[in-house]
Amino acid sequence: MLQVCLNGPRTAADSGAVPMSPAALADAARQAVAAGAEDVHVHPKTPCGQDSLAPRVVAAALEAIRAVVDVPVGVTTGAWAEPDPGRRAARVASWTVLPDHASVNWHEPGAEALAAALLERGVGIEAGIWSGTAGAALFARSPLAPRVLRVLAEVTDTDAGSAPDTARELLAALAGAAPGRPVLLHGQDGGAWSVLRLAGELGLDTRIGLEDTLLLPDGRPAQDNAQLIRAAAAR
Repeated sequence: MLQVCLNGPRTAADSGAVPMSPAALADAARQAVAAGAEDVHVHPKTPCGQDSLAPRVVAAALEAIRAVVDVPVGVTTGAWAEPDPGRRAARVASWTVLPDHASVNWHEPGAEALAAALLERGVGIEAGIWSGTAGAALFARSPLAPRVLRVLAEVTDTDAGSAPDTARELLAALAGAAPGRPVLLHGQDGGAWSVLRLAGELGLDTRIGLEDTLLLPDGRPAQDNAQLIRAAAAR
């Protein structure tokens, strides 16, 4: 499975190609799915460009994207969008339009309660396990691990040379944590393409998009998410 991650916490200051508004997100998703993406991950944004878990912001993004694609659509629940763990879970409980799945970063405070709130509402969980954090150990002990939709093995090492080794270490730490659950392996910035190549070699799900990298494999700036998806599919 190849997922597109449309924007992440990036803003227009990072690149004019980063989609921000619901209309721009919908257009980016439509083009990425046409290019081969099978799943969409998005960070709903306020008009000023900040990630938000507010019901109206999440609803606007989801409704716009679902109007033009028929693949699953998921959102972030990152702590940067709502630092207070209690308020983060309350936001999920107040959503009026539900995503198909939501990522939960297991190293962040309140991850268990947040995951439970999502399950209560019938939202699939992408368990975000970041390299260089306690996420893998915490997830391995979690009673919710067998109930997640998939495991996101997220490699934060941005060095193209060492990122694959970091990825293998992360996968080893996750071995047996959630039997039968698919693993989506991805990197970021300088490590994005080398980790994507490793995911292909290992037969794992992966993702690419302007959240993970602004550059094509040859170092040129990507024009849009669809161009990144086409490059990933070719590799």
